[in-house]
Amino acid sequence: MTIKVGDKVPSVNFKQLTADGLSDISCDDYFKGRKVALFSVPGAFTPTCSAQHVPSYIGNADALKAKGISAIACVSVNDAFVMQAWGENLGVGDAVEMLADGNGEFARATGLTLDGSGFGLGERSTRFSMLVDDGTVSALNVESNPSELDVSSAEHMLGQL
Repeated sequence: MTIKVGDKVPSVNFKQLTADGLSDISCDDYFKGRKVALFSVPGAFTPTCSAQHVPSYIGNADALKAKGISAIACVSVNDAFVMQAWGENLGVGDAVEMLADGNGEFARATGLTLDGSGFGLGERSTRFSMLVDDGTVSALNVESNPSELDVSSAEHMLGQL
């Protein structure tokens, strides 16, 4: 079943590479008591994700935070090392937190998976964005075509706040 507005985010862990090493990031803790703009991409270093999706959130980080967003997070079915390298490559700085869903647990738990096996990617997360308010999904924007960027962009999310 696919997650929907009003549902709690699943109780799974992301991974993140920090200065202290590899860390588990509990969804329960990460989303508790704050409003998070979470967006998901099919893969790090892929064309639309790198050229458009992540940059839309970097460029609109201040505007999102001015509208009450506590954190902006990008999640992908990639390992934490790749997510960190990709974030550094794109210059995300403190604007966007790069969270790894390396085993696809979050993608499967939300029902927002994509079969990328035709491109050699295996099971991935589809392209989407969601507003999560204290652990509950308050807006969900899933792209009908995961190779395009429309409803999951930062600009679209700004219009929802």
